[in-house]
Amino acid sequence: MTLMDRFLTRTFRRGMLTVVDHRGVARRFGVATPGFPEIGVRLADARVGRDIAARPRLGAGEAYMDGRLIVEGDDILGLIMLLRLNSRWEDGGAVRDAGLARRALGGLVGRIDRINWARKSKRNVAHHYDLDDRLYELFLDDDRQYSCAYFTDPANSLEQAQSDKKAHIASKLALKPGQRVLDIGCGWGGMALYLHEKSGAEVLGVTLSEEQLKVARARAAAAGVSDRVKFELIDYRAVTGKFDRIVSVGMFEHVGPASYDAFFAKCRDLLTEEGVMLLHTVGRLGTPGVTDAWTARYIFPGAYSPSLSEIVTATEKLRLIVTDVETLRVHYAHTLRHWYERTGAHRAEIEALYDVRFYRMWRFYLAGNVAGFQWGGMCNYQVQIARSRDALPITRDYMAVEEERLRA
Repeated sequence: MTLMDRFLTRTFRRGMLTVVDHRGVARRFGVATPGFPEIGVRLADARVGRDIAARPRLGAGEAYMDGRLIVEGDDILGLIMLLRLNSRWEDGGAVRDAGLARRALGGLVGRIDRINWARKSKRNVAHHYDLDDRLYELFLDDDRQYSCAYFTDPANSLEQAQSDKKAHIASKLALKPGQRVLDIGCGWGGMALYLHEKSGAEVLGVTLSEEQLKVARARAAAAGVSDRVKFELIDYRAVTGKFDRIVSVGMFEHVGPASYDAFFAKCRDLLTEEGVMLLHTVGRLGTPGVTDAWTARYIFPGAYSPSLSEIVTATEKLRLIVTDVETLRVHYAHTLRHWYERTGAHRAEIEALYDVRFYRMWRFYLAGNVAGFQWGGMCNYQVQIARSRDALPITRDYMAVEEERLRA
């Protein structure tokens, strides 16, 4: 039995995986199980099996990108979902790269790479967010919300869920007229513009993406609010002044554990005495971990999804008060399914912008995350933080009242 056969036998116990190797020999792994997909793949050469067995995530990702791992019907999501269903986080399952030494070395490299020095941050951001602007138009909603949506009903459209996400976050900010808001990692400006529209607040959005900055500023100008909603190309560490509210959506993943203390210290310094912050971030269930090698190499260099304990520990040192925590368990899986389907529908346009390898890379990225948030150890956290215990009402009722008003 080959190393690949041993790996697949151990990994796929329920559901059916049929593998046809480069010689045309077919092997089946698992058993037909209700609710589990049946997937077929072909290996274009002898190296594919060895690469996947040695380093499952990196080996499979690169083989799929290169067209050496061929999935029937191009159902890469089905393949990864079958894998995750056999190793659900709740069941204690995990797919690990082979070899204790390799895992230990990978963990050390991961921890070093997560030290996100200021000089690296802009380069890391540009790697992902300064891609051709037309790419994001093809799979995001009209407001270009590139973060977890909020599904009050799983059947809702992506546009509805992203609108509800903004209302959900705004309700936790408890905005008041005349306040000043800082949006750290403002993306294409949608959240900043929404907060101003709904509250009249003055908003400063900061980003390290030049492409996002251009779009955000153009949107503010088109809305006639450039004097009240401003966007700057600046690292959050260089921001000065005082703000009544800070919101950060989908940016904390790029900070890195070594900089958590500095991040929250800066936010504390920027908040007024009665200031409130809402942090929305991808996170991991359970204990701290390491970003997988494929994601770190191809999608988000320098990125890391924190455990809840890592976030809270960093705030405790600064006497910041965690006033509310919400774990969004499957909302991102629903969001990513929409992105995955839209990416598939626009395959020709994406391959014209880049090439077929890029298209496969993007599909693998989205498919892996659908499965990771549906059955793996990934989630989203919304953490509300205040400097003063009196900064917010003593019950959570105000959130529901304000969210209902905003969604109406």
